[in-house]
Amino acid sequence: MPRLDRSIGRTLHLFNSADRETVIGGLIVTNGITNSLLYSMVEIIVVVTSEFSLRSEDDTAIPKDAAQVLPGNYFIHAIEPFALNNETPLLRTISHGIGTRTKAFCNEVRQRDRRCVITGQEALGAYRDEWGGYEASHLFPIAYEAYWSENNFGRWISIIPERGGSINSVQNGLLLRSDIHQLMDNYTFAINPDDGHKIVFFSEDSYNLAGTSLDRRILDDPQRPVDQLFRWHFRQAILVNMKGAGEPVFEHDFPPGSDQIGDILKGPKPAERMQYEMFTRFALDFDSL
Repeated sequence: MPRLDRSIGRTLHLFNSADRETVIGGLIVTNGITNSLLYSMVEIIVVVTSEFSLRSEDDTAIPKDAAQVLPGNYFIHAIEPFALNNETPLLRTISHGIGTRTKAFCNEVRQRDRRCVITGQEALGAYRDEWGGYEASHLFPIAYEAYWSENNFGRWISIIPERGGSINSVQNGLLLRSDIHQLMDNYTFAINPDDGHKIVFFSEDSYNLAGTSLDRRILDDPQRPVDQLFRWHFRQAILVNMKGAGEPVFEHDFPPGSDQIGDILKGPKPAERMQYEMFTRFALDFDSL
């Protein structure tokens, strides 16, 4: 089963000005990606120890301003040599919480949001506990709870659930429409908390959401997700989509009768993906044993 190459369709390409032939990254330009934001993105995908500028093909310096970025070739000009960031983003496919550890998480996210916080579409059946088409999603995936603990991500959480650990706090969750959940898990879009919680799309936006801002109601809610987790997810999305050729896009659905395990093992990063899939699809809820 083919995997989508994220570099296909890019309308902006990044080069090292010292090597104007080798593409080191890029993106599909969508609404809301400004010159200033592009500078911030470049600072994530490369390690620059000196000041740098972005320049066009005719060597014109690109200002670090709020103007919409234009498609084209951009050259990173720095005094000191620089390299691509070797940080490896966490592999992620569509995930669904299972078991009693995430039941409270789902309930709390539903009751707080009662709508898709990205599109604003209300869950009209919420009053009778009907949530079809809506999913409580983790900003930081529960499959990487060990990573969460090792790096003390829980230090950002102030609302600790009675069970399930800090990773299952309502502050790590968003209620999303099912299709929007898939896009978030795939890093097709992310929320930039340092630019008015702007929704940034890294692929074509058929929803007309790119460049808009997160629902104000959730930002004013005292149980809102913490900005540190929005920032983590946004950084991951930049690394996944913009560095080099980007990370592969994995299938989240398998047709009936397909060899799911065989397809995963024949694809890219088989060990990492198998570990992730085993957790998200088949993991036991040890707290209930």
